[in-house]
Amino acid sequence: MARILIIDDDQSILESLEMYFVEKGHTIGKAATGRVGLELFRRQKPDIVILDIRLPDESGMELLKQMQDLDPISKVIMITAFQDMKSIIDSMKEGAYDYIQKPLDIDEVERVVNQALQVLEVDRETAGYEEIGPMADQDVIVGASDKMRQIFKMIGLLCRNTTTVLIQGETGTGKELVARSIHLNSPYHGEPFVVLDCSSIVETLIESELFGHEKGAFTGAGQAKPGKIELAGRGTLFLDEIGELPLSLQSKFLGFLQRREYMRIGGQTTLQSNCRIIAATNRDLSGLVQKGQFKEDLYYRLRVVTLDMPPLRERVSDIPELVNHFLQKITAEFGSGPIKLQKGVLERLTAHSWVGNVRELENVLVEAAVRAQGKVILLEEIDRILVSKRGKAEEEPGDHSLPRVEKKHIENILASVEGNRTRAARILGISLPTLRSKIQKYRIVSD
Repeated sequence: MARILIIDDDQSILESLEMYFVEKGHTIGKAATGRVGLELFRRQKPDIVILDIRLPDESGMELLKQMQDLDPISKVIMITAFQDMKSIIDSMKEGAYDYIQKPLDIDEVERVVNQALQVLEVDRETAGYEEIGPMADQDVIVGASDKMRQIFKMIGLLCRNTTTVLIQGETGTGKELVARSIHLNSPYHGEPFVVLDCSSIVETLIESELFGHEKGAFTGAGQAKPGKIELAGRGTLFLDEIGELPLSLQSKFLGFLQRREYMRIGGQTTLQSNCRIIAATNRDLSGLVQKGQFKEDLYYRLRVVTLDMPPLRERVSDIPELVNHFLQKITAEFGSGPIKLQKGVLERLTAHSWVGNVRELENVLVEAAVRAQGKVILLEEIDRILVSKRGKAEEEPGDHSLPRVEKKHIENILASVEGNRTRAARILGISLPTLRSKIQKYRIVSD
């Protein structure tokens, strides 16, 4: 059981919280002033502090800073009857574990205390945790599975020449990373690596982006501009989402690949380029060829060598190494101490389907790290993020069954009262235990 220190000048809050948590088996200390509270903090070394932000003799915010200096592992939960943006931001910035508004909902207080204790447990288990060293090269490709070893072999072979390469794979599998790796490990690694995302530029501008234009070539062309081919020089031009290249431009680009010559829009001079072309797509180009949406000649010109990037679900054994890599990267970018994982998190991440592949995994870890209090990523938080990301995609629009409607109604009520279960139960006309039971039954995620 935990040692909990409650600091509040409201005697009723001191007594009610003391009674509640003593019944749960915790050891309680209490103080009505900041001075007494700080003295008890020094003597009792509590696991959890429930601290009022406004005290008669001292600011709770100042007390929070002093407690963080004395024991940064102890978790401080701020409470206040005066909720405003600045106090919430300042509290969390100064290291508070959480921030709860009065009147207190005991379910919310207990939930936050229990969550803080989970974080505290991980903190203590890893007290001797070594600082993560310098972040690995951002361009490194992580993986030791058989499929990734085959990719690495092909990268090694492709580094020796300037052959055109087509990289195929689902969104988020790391196609651009592979293209960069081919470039950086080649003899021309000192030359530019230029990226053109064919899906992000409107059709009327993509020709100019690719080939460049002369001054006055079209309305708005106030000055001459080199295209991506020209900017790549003797380096690499990476064409992402090549399947989105307009059909009207495909013939002109095919001509460039065949002759290695081109002209800027509005230009009279023929320019030459020896840049390497690496294209990538998440679409079935052969299928587009059959539909007449992609030129067959261009397709075969691009796929001189083809690399097929495996989705993450086909290389699950790489997930632990990927997680470690991303946590190093996040730690370096956040400028913080090492981020730790609660037991069970890695297993949960490994079991997930990862429709968005490696990119989705990284995004989930970044969000979890931002939300992490005490620099510990909890299994509960990972579950919350994964459920929220898949929720709408998995809903059945035509499902109007009573359980589905009831679940949605409870979710809407909880959202309207910002997760306050006591108020939600009152609005729904049911008891708090009944609401808890339904939340558990329907696996409703509420703050």
